[in-house]
Amino acid sequence: MDGRINRRLLMKATVVATIATPVLTRTALAAAAVPELPWPAANEIVRNTKLPSFPDKNFDATAYGAKGDNKTDNTEAFKKAIAACNAAGGGHVIVPSGTYVTGAIHLLSNVDFHLEDGALVKFSGDASKFPTVLTRYEGIECMNRSPMVYAYKQTNIALTGKGTLDAGATGSWNKGSDRAYLESLVAKGTPPEKRVVPGSGKNMRSTFVEPYDCDTVLIQGVTLKNPKFWQIHPTLCKNVTVDDVHTDPSTASSNTDACDPESCDHVVISNSDLGAHDDNVAIKSGRDEDGRRINVPCQNIVVVNCRMNGNWGAITCGSEQTGGIRNVYGYKLNCVGATKFALYVKSNTKRGGFSQNINLDSVSGVFERSFVYVTTTYNSQTGSYVPKFGPFSLSNCSSTKASKVLDVSGLSQEHVKGLELKDSKFTVSSTTNTVKNVDGLKFTNVTANGKPMNG
Repeated sequence: MDGRINRRLLMKATVVATIATPVLTRTALAAAAVPELPWPAANEIVRNTKLPSFPDKNFDATAYGAKGDNKTDNTEAFKKAIAACNAAGGGHVIVPSGTYVTGAIHLLSNVDFHLEDGALVKFSGDASKFPTVLTRYEGIECMNRSPMVYAYKQTNIALTGKGTLDAGATGSWNKGSDRAYLESLVAKGTPPEKRVVPGSGKNMRSTFVEPYDCDTVLIQGVTLKNPKFWQIHPTLCKNVTVDDVHTDPSTASSNTDACDPESCDHVVISNSDLGAHDDNVAIKSGRDEDGRRINVPCQNIVVVNCRMNGNWGAITCGSEQTGGIRNVYGYKLNCVGATKFALYVKSNTKRGGFSQNINLDSVSGVFERSFVYVTTTYNSQTGSYVPKFGPFSLSNCSSTKASKVLDVSGLSQEHVKGLELKDSKFTVSSTTNTVKNVDGLKFTNVTANGKPMNG
């Protein structure tokens, strides 16, 4: 062992208090995290995705002025506790049971921000408590109000525990979708640091939890409530683990994707209850010209043992995929509710990019539309950047209800390169599939309504 947590014995942490001192003692309970996957390459991704480790030092947030009384502004207290933990070389900032009102929480290197069971963090309706930071809004870099939990260029960080984070009160300021304003600035050549949203007269929502350009990130155990936009949005990060989280399926707000890794490398999403009013896992890599400027793919992604309760895609690639997406593995995913697609891949010739080597195994549920939907003409936008799709592979999958199995269309000038289904059983309304400009379509032991499907 090299000081990291062994992923096969990923620690589900609990914390118990000692009476003699305000410092808390951390007790770890081992639990298996990720099963053996059916792809050797996916097992390699899991093994090679680094987990953070922290000194056995604890910093009780209440010792820095935090009060769980549902009225005190804890923004500065949390900031002080995190800074003290970081300055001491790292450890665990402990938020005990109680209700804490706060502005943005900014994590620093070597800090685990740990919410004890019974801790409720309510983010403020005061916009001034969320400073302007570098972020991405729908694939375009800009300066916007901070996500509720944010980190920038930090290493070895975590957000853990059995507590809850609630963004409901941010609705007073966390609103808007004026992306066209950003697109106009990109067209003018305005650099990201001058694409400032607050004060511009335009409004664009902030995400909930967003490590930005960070390395070795763990988000584990927490529950997110009342999101206004994307819930977990690691961007330009390496070595990200999202485990045992609970995101919000409420339909009160739109575009509340559960988890959106964007331009990341080595991401493991496991054992989670992913609720959303949009996509469950939406993999992204930037939009149009700004995406080509950054040009960083999202790659080496494993999603395993998750319950999904979002109404669009279980695994979605795009539409912001200008930097490309590759090496994606989804295993043992159970879709509940009215999910539209198990695999949803979308781009167009304005966006470009690629989605390559996308693999699903043991994905099941009810699907309102098709089990697989691949479109190269998303939103009818056109340009000169042809998206490259395939190969796609699905095995041991099923639907108890779906409109059809496949709705897959490549371009005449750029076909989908490979689509294979095997050992799968589908119950569908129509056994007629839509398949256009697809090379290498193959079915092996696949049935629709009990009848063999043939390529």
